[in-house]
Amino acid sequence: MKGITQLQAGEPVDQFLLIKQATKGVTTVGKPFMTLILQDKSGDIEAKLWDTNEEHEQKYQAEVIVRVGGEIHDYRGKNQLRIKQIRVAKPEEGVQIHDLLPSSTTPKEQLFEELTQFFFEIKNPNISRITRYMIKKYQPEILVFPAASKNHHDYASGLLDHVVSMLRLGKAICDLYPTLNKDLIYSGIILHDIGKVKELSGPIATTYTIEGNLLGHISIMVDEIGQAAKELEIDGEEVTILKHIVLSHHGKEEWGSPKKPMIQEAEILHYIDNVDAKMNMLTRALSKTKPGEFTERLFALDNRSFYKPTFE
Repeated sequence: MKGITQLQAGEPVDQFLLIKQATKGVTTVGKPFMTLILQDKSGDIEAKLWDTNEEHEQKYQAEVIVRVGGEIHDYRGKNQLRIKQIRVAKPEEGVQIHDLLPSSTTPKEQLFEELTQFFFEIKNPNISRITRYMIKKYQPEILVFPAASKNHHDYASGLLDHVVSMLRLGKAICDLYPTLNKDLIYSGIILHDIGKVKELSGPIATTYTIEGNLLGHISIMVDEIGQAAKELEIDGEEVTILKHIVLSHHGKEEWGSPKKPMIQEAEILHYIDNVDAKMNMLTRALSKTKPGEFTERLFALDNRSFYKPTFE
């Protein structure tokens, strides 16, 4: 059976899906409805449930598995699921949440082993100790957390997938430009998004935590680096530089960076982060697109559609 994101407009749907998110809304004429984000291993899709009531709101919540009948249709250049029938899955049907949870294509243990190899290349003792401390403290979460609730690496072990992919890119760039400090690049990549393990709720039906909404992963991580340095009794300039790399990795204030990059490693890390996030979104969108056709509109890429050439 095709995954929900691999179906084309006009194709019928009759399968089990996991509710990733459920939100209430009201139409212009005052009628209640629900917007459901439904997912299986292939990814997620938006669906509308019309003329809803309190019973629907109680039944169809995040983390609930449902059997859905309907069809795919095109809504403003993006696939949407038109629901015709929906019900909560029965226990005897034997469908588990992990059966419907998107995850990294590479096993998490393999990814973590690769991350560890990069860690061993960090020579500066202060940077090495802080990085080791953070990896050890959050290893269980690093193994399973997504990197986001939507857009890029928004699946189980997505955070680890993102970090390892960035480390590979970082290595290639450091080989090309030897003036870059490898220790700062590798440590910055490993540390920059660890705050996501507090910002996000986890790999199932991912939402933002209260801490995530009020502080954000950048502020959380800067605080964590400060605490680690205090705990390890490290007092060098490295602490300030690592904090700056985390603070500036979104690149611009309007993209959520409290500071713009002011050292070359921070500037490069911002590019590496941006390239990897965008390539992840493009790869996934193009994998669902036939040659000679356009992808759905990608909101995080200026709402553009991308063409898939017919030749290889």
